[in-house]
Amino acid sequence: MGRLEGRVAIVTGGGRGIGAGIARLFAAEGASVVVNDLGVALDGSAPDSAPAREVTDAINVLGGRAVANNADIADHEAAAGLVRHAVDEFGKLDVLVNAAGILRDRMVFNMTPDEWDAVIRVHLRGTFNTTKHAAAYWREQQNPNGSYRLINFTSVSGLHGSPGQPNYAAAKMGIVGLTYSCANALTRYGVTSNAISPLASTRMTASIPDDRRRSTSDVDERAPENVAPMVAYVASDKSGWLNGQVIGAGGYRVSLYNRPKVLHYVDSEGPWDVERLFASVERYLRPALGQPTPA
Repeated sequence: MGRLEGRVAIVTGGGRGIGAGIARLFAAEGASVVVNDLGVALDGSAPDSAPAREVTDAINVLGGRAVANNADIADHEAAAGLVRHAVDEFGKLDVLVNAAGILRDRMVFNMTPDEWDAVIRVHLRGTFNTTKHAAAYWREQQNPNGSYRLINFTSVSGLHGSPGQPNYAAAKMGIVGLTYSCANALTRYGVTSNAISPLASTRMTASIPDDRRRSTSDVDERAPENVAPMVAYVASDKSGWLNGQVIGAGGYRVSLYNRPKVLHYVDSEGPWDVERLFASVERYLRPALGQPTPA
């Protein structure tokens, strides 16, 4: 028996790259998988049903259980239909993996409102849409021991601030905040909520200019499939202790990010005098960031 035997999962963005690797590994470990992918180009244009269908066909040929779904997760009702599809096809839903996304890269001073909105729509609104409907389903089950798993995808572009992806970075950090909120809100319904920050060579990373791209000299190490094992662990019954965390996965390394915390602070006994505040910040907060204190 596989480590995900009997579990039912939705994988958005499951038709290519990291999502496809996750869908295939889930199926190999015994899960029934709904492979959701609109099949669009990197910028979100030209929908195509083939990618999701090709992944499901490959899974089923090997004896797995998978169905294709081409819903646009950025559409609220379509996302509801995706959750219904999983329940109608396989009888339940245990795991939601939100890995779908597009790119519209531009420096912030050149970015158009449409380029901003398109990326926010797919990544942040899309993650909200699927999460809302899955969470509503899980709440209806009234099973605090349900071992349900919400797994969202963030990115080093947000965690470290990619200079040419302000829309993508904002969406991916918004997903971290959404994950933290769900971790606090959904545990009573048997749900854990975590975010994965992947590191892999995909068609998205291939579109980044060479001067901003991380080294991909070891192609096998950066294979998208190397992200999947940690996602499978988070999707399993074993991971109930893990909640509200950001996990790095890629290559041959898995890492656990720290949550934001206060580095240093200064207090005042009453309303700040501006001159005293300036002096206190320079004296105490500036060194906390490794900056020398002015003479």
